[in-house]
Amino acid sequence: IVIPIGGGGLIAGVATALKHLKPTIQVIGVEPANSTCFTSALAEGRCVRVPSQPTLADGLAVGIVGDNAFDIAKSKVDRVIQISEGDIALAIVRLMELEKSVVEGAGAASLAAITSGQLADLAGKKVALVLTGGNIDLTILSRLIESALVVDGRLVRFTAVISDRPGGLARLTSLIAEAGGSVKEITHDRLFSGPNVAAVNVLCTVETRDQGHIEELYQHLTANGVRHFAHLGRE
Repeated sequence: IVIPIGGGGLIAGVATALKHLKPTIQVIGVEPANSTCFTSALAEGRCVRVPSQPTLADGLAVGIVGDNAFDIAKSKVDRVIQISEGDIALAIVRLMELEKSVVEGAGAASLAAITSGQLADLAGKKVALVLTGGNIDLTILSRLIESALVVDGRLVRFTAVISDRPGGLARLTSLIAEAGGSVKEITHDRLFSGPNVAAVNVLCTVETRDQGHIEELYQHLTANGVRHFAHLGRE
C-alpha cells in the first residue's frame, strides 16, 4: 500500500492496522521532494523542522511531522520515497484521464510514486493507492493539465528557423503534419531573428504522442533541412 505523508497521522494509523492484520504487507510512504519532513525525521531519529518549498501537494507540505505519528509509524513504514513536481502533475492528469477522478496534488502523490518509476519492483503485485483528497483549484488544474502534457511528451515547444518568404511557413507546417504532429500555436519572432532578413524564427507549440514521437519529429525536421532549437519542459 502506498500512502502520502504530511504530518504522518494517516500513515501511522493505516500502518498500525494493516501490520496487525497482515505483517507481511509493505507500507510505503511518499513525500513531495519539496517537503521531506518524514524522511528527515527518519534520518535524524527524531522529529525535526525542515524548510519546505512550494509544492503542488500543498496538503503534504508541513514543516515537521507529528511526534506521536512518527513514534508509531517509524517502525511500521517499510520505505519512503520522494516525488518531483512533474510526477505529481502527471499523476493528477492520469487520474482524470484514465480513472475519471479529480484529485488534488496530495491525493495524487501515491500514483505519482508509481508513475515515477521508483516502485518498479511492485509490478505484477497487488498494490493499493490511497487518494487523500480532491480539493483542487480549477485555475491551477487548467495550468496543470498542460504542464503534465509537457512532462508526458504530449506537448512540445521549439523554435524553427524558416525562410521568410511566401511558402516558408506552409512548408514547416507540412513537415510537422508529415511527422504526425498537430500544430497548437505558432508565433513569428522577427524582432529577435538576427540580421539574416531572409530567415525568421518561428516559435512552435505542437501536440505529440510521447517523448519518442518528439524525437521523430525533430529528426524529420533535421532531415529536411529545418534548423530547430528545443525548449525545455517544466519539471
